Amino acid sequence: MTRTYGVVVLSIVALAAAIALGVSFGTEPVSLARAIADAGSLDRDIVLDVRLPRVLLGAVAGAGLSIVGVALQALLRNPLAEPYVLGVSGGSAVGATFAILAGVSSATSLGASVVPLFALAGGLGATALVHTLAAAAPDSRGASVLLAGVVVNAIASAAITFVKTLVTQSKAQELLFWLTGFLDVPSRASLGAMAAYVAIGAAVLLRDAARLNLLSLGDSAAEHLGVSVRGVERRTYLASSLVVGAIVSVTGLIGFVGLLVPHALRRLVGPDARRLMPASLGFGGAVLVVCDLVSRAAFRFLHTEPPVGAVTALIGGTLFLLLLGRRPHRA
Repeated sequence: MTRTYGVVVLSIVALAAAIALGVSFGTEPVSLARAIADAGSLDRDIVLDVRLPRVLLGAVAGAGLSIVGVALQALLRNPLAEPYVLGVSGGSAVGATFAILAGVSSATSLGASVVPLFALAGGLGATALVHTLAAAAPDSRGASVLLAGVVVNAIASAAITFVKTLVTQSKAQELLFWLTGFLDVPSRASLGAMAAYVAIGAAVLLRDAARLNLLSLGDSAAEHLGVSVRGVERRTYLASSLVVGAIVSVTGLIGFVGLLVPHALRRLVGPDARRLMPASLGFGGAVLVVCDLVSRAAFRFLHTEPPVGAVTALIGGTLFLLLLGRRPHRA
């Protein structure tokens, strides 16, 4: 337990440091001391109204994607499992796309809270489709799940592309900008709703951490130890879809955070989900905040701001290929 507490404390320190860096640096230099001391200063406006909401969005999104990555990898007993790779993010994007284009987010005062529910439905649909495609394979928790995820991602991408051809050019451009993965906060209500959904889903996953550990022994052994394997599966998929759907509905598609962070932490703290999950919340948030800081810093050299989704895809995608190449192949 002492080691677990130490890892959790270290993750909190890493997240706090990343948040401090995120609000301190950007395209415009600011003074945190002036922002705190002078309520009417421009520095305070930049920090509180522009940078802090964006940094908090990155922290919550990174934490949610990372804990979902840990949960899916434990459930499927596959270190390459990740919401983006498995098609959960793609399905959530389809659901959120239809909600946004239908005007749900602006139709009611609770629109910001309703869009994640559409994304949740899309994520659950994608998860069901993945398992339907992989069910006939003998390794239904192995490579077939990853291949099915690739197929579902392709279907989701095709659906979104088809929708973009049916809307106006300005709406299609807006949709394309959203799908590339930017940490722009539409409103404080959107940020608050997303944080609430992520907190609920993360709480469910943390509650099942010990049960997910037992699944590594195999379904039969876990059942003999009193674990309801199907119940854990249902809760994990539902909670993961809720978390990913809420995040995608605000940030768009940000991939591979759920692969990068759990894999790095597993080397530090081992495979125990009871340690990995709490640690992934802090370190996952810190990683995405730092990636967004890299994206903002690139503006000085590129004179444009690359989407943070591109930064995480370049880093995480490279790691995914390396991990895939190192996995033993069956004869």
